[in-house]
Amino acid sequence: MAVFLQLLLLLHSRAQGNPGASLEGLPGDRVNLSCVGVSHPIRWVWAPSFPACKGLSKGRRPILWDSSSGTPTVPPLQPFVGRLRSLEPGIRRLELLLSVGDSGTFFCKGRHEDESRTVLHVLGDRASCKAPGPTHGSVYPQLLIPLLGAGLVLGLGVLGLVWWLHRRLPPQPIRPLPGFAPLVKAEPQRAVKEEQPKIPRDLDQELVRAWGWKGGCQNV
Repeated sequence: MAVFLQLLLLLHSRAQGNPGASLEGLPGDRVNLSCVGVSHPIRWVWAPSFPACKGLSKGRRPILWDSSSGTPTVPPLQPFVGRLRSLEPGIRRLELLLSVGDSGTFFCKGRHEDESRTVLHVLGDRASCKAPGPTHGSVYPQLLIPLLGAGLVLGLGVLGLVWWLHRRLPPQPIRPLPGFAPLVKAEPQRAVKEEQPKIPRDLDQELVRAWGWKGGCQNV
């Protein structure tokens, strides 16, 4: 019975984030952060395990302040915006929606410098903030390398076939270049005179006689 109670207390401390407790979860899970052993909590501080995954520097940074109005104050550019909320008035109990890179230690600070701490480990968080296992970046090279090898072998085969055919076939004679006829300046064509029809010599003499006879009659 005592062992059972100890296990129950241990599970309760892991779930509620008691001083020195640790929590684990996957991205998308919700975990509770409890400020136990601190009389008047005034702020929460987070020390990321992998600050480079969030684009941050090493060290602690405030993530939540208590407020007299009852509404906790969230600092600007806070990495938990929209994922961290208070479960009751004040900031004693918080709920966090886990995301990649949230691993770290959460400190609940009191008014008298007392504090409690909860170590959170998001499963899959590493220094590179990438989940373990094969990714697209590792699968593509596995498919690309065999394809490149097959393409190289095929290309070498085609080149070998071309070389073999070149050795087997007789060399083709070189065809002469086509000749070009010299340009000759065309001379302008001369107009051909029309030849006068030739009149027979006997007919010419008869016309002369007839013309002379007619002329003689006109002169009388």
